[in-house]
Amino acid sequence: MPFNTALTRALGIQIPVVQGGMHWVGYAELAAATNIALHVTALTQPTPDDLRKEIRKCRSLTNKPFGVNITLLPSLMPPDYGAYVQAIIDEGVKIVETAGNNPGLVIKPLKEANIIVIHKCTTIRHAKNAVKLGADFLSIDGFECGGHVGEDDLTNFILLSRARQALGVPFIASGGFADGHGLAAALALGAEGINMGTRFMCTVEAPIHIKVKEAIVAAQETDTALVMRRWKNTTRLYANKVAKEALKVETESTTGKFEEIAPLVSGKRGQQVFIQGDVDSGVWTAGQVIGLIHDIPTCADLLVRIEREALASMKRTGSMWVDESYTSRL
Repeated sequence: MPFNTALTRALGIQIPVVQGGMHWVGYAELAAATNIALHVTALTQPTPDDLRKEIRKCRSLTNKPFGVNITLLPSLMPPDYGAYVQAIIDEGVKIVETAGNNPGLVIKPLKEANIIVIHKCTTIRHAKNAVKLGADFLSIDGFECGGHVGEDDLTNFILLSRARQALGVPFIASGGFADGHGLAAALALGAEGINMGTRFMCTVEAPIHIKVKEAIVAAQETDTALVMRRWKNTTRLYANKVAKEALKVETESTTGKFEEIAPLVSGKRGQQVFIQGDVDSGVWTAGQVIGLIHDIPTCADLLVRIEREALASMKRTGSMWVDESYTSRL
């Protein structure tokens, strides 16, 4: 086993890579295909009972460790998070990734059930709060990521180093990772592994239309847009026609009412993109890492490649140290 990190030890995995929760993407088929089947995404399921079925489906497809993502987002009519958490507990899930606002609502009952909690956050301030609430790992989410990037615009090079300096619990790196070179860099900065979302979208097993995957392969790192900053709910999206239209309305509106762009950023429209393959018919999230993605491998092939690249990268940097006697003179 080439890797021995706090993440591999705690989760019982061989490669310190996890698949992040992704709305309309994180279903059982993709979760079961990854190194650690993280994560079935809870809110892709319309009800807690549907989540129970999806967890059971995932269990039937893999004997690997797997978990569930549950994200708390601002909403006028929030889902019954307590019922989703209870479904997770009842089904014997051992790993949960939490994200979003006020995670104490879900972390407390999860910890009471002895579940490993990985909380995703975009600032050290939020990470420290999650530690107080009992999170076992922090997933440090840099500004490069797709989806909700936070409002502080902190890239991973700084954010991970701050996490190393300031946090008393292990953390993994999220946002901007697609290969083994990134994994080696994250480990060097103090992380115990990496979390990938957009990269896993562009795999054979990802349950989204091939045209979306082809759009990711064709994209450059500059092909994303930040939308909804005006309402402090900044989201990084693939810069298609609808995202650009939403951004134009947002910046030019004199009323500042979210209702003006709500139809454009509808999650249901985004879901249809993944089903029908018209990449310009709705908004969908993607990180800047799209510029690093050039193929559509199976999850198994991708993970073998990441392992090989990471080990080669660490061997290369190790070879740069040429004077072994130097340490005795320090």
